[in-house]
This record gives sequence, C-alpha cells and structure tokens, in this order.
Amino acid sequence: MSEPPTDPNIILPNFTQPSPSPSPSPSPELAVESPGLSDKGMVRGNNEDDFLIADLCRTLVVRQAKIPQTGPWLSTDAGCLFVVADGMGGHQAGHLASLFAVGAVQAFLLDSFRWAIRRDGPDEGSPLVEFEAALRSADARLADEVARHPDWAGMGTTMTLAFAAGRKLFVAHAGDSRCYLFRDGQLTQVTRDHTVVAELVRQGQITPEEACRHPYRHVITNYLGGDSSHRLHVELHEVKLQDGDVAVLCSDGLTAMLTDDFVADILRNHPDPRGACERLVAEANGHGGRDNVTVIVARFGGG
Repeated sequence: MSEPPTDPNIILPNFTQPSPSPSPSPSPELAVESPGLSDKGMVRGNNEDDFLIADLCRTLVVRQAKIPQTGPWLSTDAGCLFVVADGMGGHQAGHLASLFAVGAVQAFLLDSFRWAIRRDGPDEGSPLVEFEAALRSADARLADEVARHPDWAGMGTTMTLAFAAGRKLFVAHAGDSRCYLFRDGQLTQVTRDHTVVAELVRQGQITPEEACRHPYRHVITNYLGGDSSHRLHVELHEVKLQDGDVAVLCSDGLTAMLTDDFVADILRNHPDPRGACERLVAEANGHGGRDNVTVIVARFGGG
C-alpha cells in the first residue's frame, strides 16, 4: 500500500460555477474556512490517520431547455462535511482501516444522503440518523474486509464526523478522536472519549491528572471494526453555531501531546484557520509527537 501524498493539506474548494439564488431562509448559511493537516509525528514510521473535508451540494442537471444552458448548476448551501479517523491494528491494517472507513462514509453519503435536499421543508428534521447509518456502514465495510482478508483481523478505527449546515453543527462520533467548539475564547469538548480511563474519570474513580499516567489510557472501548463480538455505539450531538465559532476535529495524536488550555491558547493567537492548524500540528510534534496527528480547523462566519 503506497503512502499518502507528501503534502498532507487537503482542502476541497467551493464550487464557483453560477448557481440559482437560494430561497430566503431564517437560518442563513455561515461561510466556512476549513483547512486540514495530517502528519505521521516524530515516532511512528507511517501515518494511520485519515481525514476528509467535503462540500455537499445541491445539483440541478438541465436535460432540455429552449435556450441552451451550461451545467450542471451547483449550489453550495447544502453543507460542509468534516471527518477524522485514527486507524489501529498494526502498520498496514491501521492505515487501511481508516482509509476504508472514510471511503465507506463518503460512498454512503453519495448514495444515500437525502437530508440536504429536503431540509427547507416543514419537516426538515435532523440528518443525525443518516450520519449514524454512515458510521455503521463503515463499520460493516471493515467487517467485510476482514472476512476477505483474515490477516487484517482486529483492525479498526476511531471516527469523528461533523456536518455544518445553516447555523447548526451535527456530530457523529466513536472512539477517542475529538470534536471541539471554540467560542468567545473558550474551548469546549463536544464529544466524549470512549476509553477505559475516560470512563473511570466520569465515574469519579480516578482524577483527570491520574488519567494522564494511567497504564490503560490508550485502551479504546468503542470504535469501528474490531472482532465479531464488538458492537458499535454512535454518539450524536447537535450544536447551534454562531458567527465566529471555530470547530476543531482531531485525532488523539494532538490531545495526547497538548492540553485543552494549550490548544485554546493557540486558537486565540491564530485566528487564521490555516495558521492555527499548522501551529497545532507543529506543537504536537514539538511536545514529543508520539503518535500520528490530524487536525481540521473550521471557522464559521467572519466574526
């Protein structure tokens, strides 16, 4: 399996082709700038992380008209998708697990995602049920791959997915990658870590300080893939966005090296998302870089 391109920055551009004017909405879209960066770190020989940044758009394909038209017509107001996955299972299997899982989510959304074209209706609902199904589809894809390749047994991946549409952020999550919201200078962790140690902290059996040194701090309890006895739980969130909000998605290669206070300080001092993204990865490596590190920094609006 070849290594990913040496330039880890992946930014999918907004479509620039003329599109029909969107109908008035009580929740206008927030502009988003969202660079991503992935690095193998200072210790690992390969990068088992994967990530995706994509625009989900409405499309109008004109089949016939009196006046000739170019096409298709694309509207960028459907939403923006962010995905971070941290593979596990060894040199090859971990890399493949994150790759397969992100690909499965992408394929599922291309084939099955319908919320973006109906969300202006009276029963717009929430797309969270579809994102849960997307993660379960990725989980099933990994099981199928292991069935075909028994030497990949045990491979799995974390996954944190966020979808921004209108003024809402929808999050689907499994594992110890994270989604944060940075607002008014304060950083809040949206997702929960699905690890043995995180559960012990939530139960009050150990302190957060003790968790940093606990021998089981890297044992993940919920993830995509794994053996046949594993059952995936998808954690779901819906967050109202404000102008100037910043969402950060990252693998644990960042959070194992940097405290939340340190991350917040970088975001305060680097309002440019690309600069913040690059500085976060550089600081994770500067503090040891013991794991692959992947970061997406998405800034909404212009405030």
